[in-house]
Amino acid sequence: MFKKILIANRGEIALRVINTCRDMGVQTVAVYSDADKKAMHVLAADQAVYIGPSEPSRSYLHMDKIIAAARETGAEAIHPGYGFLAENAEFVEKCEKQGVVFIGPPSNVIRDLGDKITSRKIMLGSGVPVTPGLTSTEADTDIMIKEAEKVGYPILIKATAGGGGKGIRIVRSSGEMAEACSAASREAQNAFGNGKIYLEKFFEKARHIEFQVLADVFGNTIHLLERECSVQRRHQKIIEETPASGMTPELREKMGQAAVTAAKASGYVNAGTVEFLVDESDNFYFLEVNTRLQVEHPVTEMITGVDLVRLQLEIASGNKLTIDQKDIIGRGHAIECRIYAEDPEKDFFPSPGKIEFLKEPTGPGIRNDCGVYSGFEVPVDYDPILSKLIVHAQTRERAIAKMIKALKGYVILGVKTPVAFLIDVLTSNPFVNGDVYTNFIETHFSDWQPDISDADLARIAFVIDGMCGSRKVIKRISTTDEAATPWQTLGNWRQ
Repeated sequence: MFKKILIANRGEIALRVINTCRDMGVQTVAVYSDADKKAMHVLAADQAVYIGPSEPSRSYLHMDKIIAAARETGAEAIHPGYGFLAENAEFVEKCEKQGVVFIGPPSNVIRDLGDKITSRKIMLGSGVPVTPGLTSTEADTDIMIKEAEKVGYPILIKATAGGGGKGIRIVRSSGEMAEACSAASREAQNAFGNGKIYLEKFFEKARHIEFQVLADVFGNTIHLLERECSVQRRHQKIIEETPASGMTPELREKMGQAAVTAAKASGYVNAGTVEFLVDESDNFYFLEVNTRLQVEHPVTEMITGVDLVRLQLEIASGNKLTIDQKDIIGRGHAIECRIYAEDPEKDFFPSPGKIEFLKEPTGPGIRNDCGVYSGFEVPVDYDPILSKLIVHAQTRERAIAKMIKALKGYVILGVKTPVAFLIDVLTSNPFVNGDVYTNFIETHFSDWQPDISDADLARIAFVIDGMCGSRKVIKRISTTDEAATPWQTLGNWRQ
């Protein structure tokens, strides 16, 4: 096992990896930019290395700086988390050449599966069901129109590279094709440096269901059941749960086997996720493979009792999987809500700023993977995720109730968050009934507005506290550029 690893990420995922490393007795090295000098992950790691300005390309995306930090601190391996360099084949190749272990799949696997055309060909060759569409990129609009007519509208224009909902357009008629292709290609070029696109069938009422897989270098591959990820905004997930509503044992067996087949066909090693679309008739189609740990991995951990980060480290260090498929048993129901600094009233636009006060929910079956604290300045430079709130209960009904209670007890002041929006989603009849599809938000919450009465009460309470409070508040104000200290994460002190 490794003695020391570097975590090439920030925020809650960096802290998540650090926590498992502590349990394993593995030392950790954090990296940080100007914006993160006082971040929680910097404080929590055994060592921290400054890697540059806040701009991602000059810090968290700077491959040579990160590898140099690993070499200088004696870190034997790098855990990428998700985002940034997690699915960058060039970075993995650099690690391989420098003799630093990358905790994830090999560079050739990431390269193959990161290109949607190549991955579709791999799946077709192995017998995994794939959505109807092109198996090559296409820049000619006329050819795209002809193919769309074969497949049948509506269709999706998709970037061959990247993910996160970028480079995607829904097209419902031939008249929309030229503009959709141009916009998708332009967005993909800006986001991934690759403007190539293709098309595939779009299902109006599809469910997004994914299977967690694990594979070691000895050819052992298993899945750890499914996750329901259909509640999305702008093609990005905001609520995930397991098991999926309406999932039959027969369908789970078929999809799980397809996920294992997909992993083996691509030569996969370490933790990954095989994503599928499921139509109204329970036909399922391969969507993509995420060659990294997923944001929603905690729900799988909650029902299986498996620490996925621990297994990632064990596999990367050359160990065999210590569990078989028969050992994977789901118990109860788990739900995760992503807590972002964003404004759901303004199409989920990012809401950076200072967190004036933070109170996390606690209790049996409640887990909050959080990367911020009271007084922390949420930067404008990165993905605005603050935490992942996860609950586990015996049944789905109880899990929903527990999540609603946890969200109501989650106080974040100073930045906008989707907490009120998430509560409304969880209490809605369609969600309670398990009637969730990828267009759930657009269908049921496109014109959502918060309950103003609650906001008014909060403002009144804040004003009264300011007018009547007699306690002296000692602010934690720092005028230095030094890394964070434990005192900065304790909140305001009162005397």
